[in-house]
Amino acid sequence: MWYLWFVEWWLRQLINPMCSVLLLAPHNSYRIHAYLEAAQHLGVELLIASQSRYSLVSAVAKGIQVDFSDAALSLRKIQAAHLQYQFKAVIATDDAAVALAAIVAEALGLSANAPDSAILTQRKDLARRRLQERRLPIPDFRVIDLSSAIVEQLLGLEYPVVVKPVSMSGSRGVIRANDQQQCLAAINRIKPLLQELPSFDERQSILIEGFIAGEEVAFEGLLHQGKLRQLTVFDKPEPMDGPFFEESFYISPTRHSTERQQLIQQRVSEACAAYGLREGPVHAELKLYGDQAYLIEMASRTIGGDCAGVLKFGLNVSLEELVLLQALGKPIDIPLMTDSVGVLMIPIPRQGILRRVEGIERAKKIEGIASIGISVREGYELVPLPEGSSYLGFIFAKASNQSQVEQALRSAHACLKIVTAATIKVHQL
Repeated sequence: MWYLWFVEWWLRQLINPMCSVLLLAPHNSYRIHAYLEAAQHLGVELLIASQSRYSLVSAVAKGIQVDFSDAALSLRKIQAAHLQYQFKAVIATDDAAVALAAIVAEALGLSANAPDSAILTQRKDLARRRLQERRLPIPDFRVIDLSSAIVEQLLGLEYPVVVKPVSMSGSRGVIRANDQQQCLAAINRIKPLLQELPSFDERQSILIEGFIAGEEVAFEGLLHQGKLRQLTVFDKPEPMDGPFFEESFYISPTRHSTERQQLIQQRVSEACAAYGLREGPVHAELKLYGDQAYLIEMASRTIGGDCAGVLKFGLNVSLEELVLLQALGKPIDIPLMTDSVGVLMIPIPRQGILRRVEGIERAKKIEGIASIGISVREGYELVPLPEGSSYLGFIFAKASNQSQVEQALRSAHACLKIVTAATIKVHQL
């Protein structure tokens, strides 16, 4: 279509072909490919800094090896590369890279996030305290010390509550409890997951906060020099009431009023200022109750999973392109969505070894379905929440309104039959 050709041509005119951007990414990040495509589309030179043991294939992308746990050594390597490439921006793909990105940007004289902002976007307990200090609306909360008597620490709690690790993402280990017995059971269920966390403090702490009823939404935005721009607000038509909090439907544009959207953006903007975030993408989850919006989670990265693809269906420009343009100080006006778009994160129904997913071709024929992708390969174990950390795949849809998008996603999901085999635990004598 001539319109898409014109958009591509116009985007290229905004960028100096010699612009170089440093992309900090874990070696297993699924976002690397999307940023490579966006950079190629825009004519941006992208250098990837990753902690992979082996360098990236030069035919795919240029890269340097860094160690996210050794900021000083990584910074020296990046500063040496900066002499050659003269980076105009630094972008982190995932939570694991945001701390180093803030350090690098500050050292290179670029507009940077505050040094402790990465900690606040990853530590739920510290984030709650910061928002409390700034008098922003938050649920009541307390941090449980697992090395001390637990029952005494639960005294005075008003139920229901939500029990969660202090630093895990993707709803892992997040459990609703309606009374003290359920609360203790939730704590015991979460304990084994904590052994994966890097610090002793994180392994010995659990956050308990009051459950907030109401609708949940997701906010996607971009920061540049402290100013927040809204990309979109996603509605979540499924109630997020527990006992576990698995993400499912994201549908945009939102049905909420302009006034409610302004409140959502205001809360996210206030939280960004509280955390010290000034640059880069922002993904936030909020609960709407009465005339108030409560921040549940916020990350200084793009939306998780393959969900970023849903924006390309609606805007005809990828989220990664928008992030690159914003980082280079070349933001464009966000195109208005003429249709509704949505994504369903295919839930994992039960634990087991994936054998196959049937019905995909039939699901693709549902009117409005744009794409279906299965992320887990056959033969791999499926683990549902709250212990699991991934989704089976993603279904994308596009239609003239939200109701049609939601119906298309539900109909496509109903076509799928997930065939699994039971896992067998072998105990050595």
